[in-house]
Amino acid sequence: MGEHGDIRTGRHCVFVLHAHLVFVTKFRHPVFTDAHLNRMEEIMRDVCADFETGLSEFNGENNHVHLLVNFPPKVALSKLVNSLKGVSSRRMRQEFPELARHYYRASKLWSGSYFAGSVGGAPISVLRQYVEQQNRPV
Repeated sequence: MGEHGDIRTGRHCVFVLHAHLVFVTKFRHPVFTDAHLNRMEEIMRDVCADFETGLSEFNGENNHVHLLVNFPPKVALSKLVNSLKGVSSRRMRQEFPELARHYYRASKLWSGSYFAGSVGGAPISVLRQYVEQQNRPV
């Protein structure tokens, strides 16, 4: 996409909000194969769509996944995370019963914690110039 290709519009705002999310498996068990990761990406894309959020990038290894999401301001990131983790855990356990051996007594796929970091955005100099231009009479 171009320099402003990720800019989205809502009813009352224009926004570019990206977050990098990392989810780790319970006890960091090496659980996922490529087939698991491919299905996980599909599930997470569906959840993001329900939140009007774009899944820009997805990648993972045997014990964690990385997501880059483009989300609207009305979405509480914690609610998106809870849904991503909950839905993916439930669906993966249903579709891949062999994953259960990694849970021991826990019925959860993911660790209770996660990483969320803000990503991208315009440099301060660009923002300053934009704000200054808003004060000029037309």
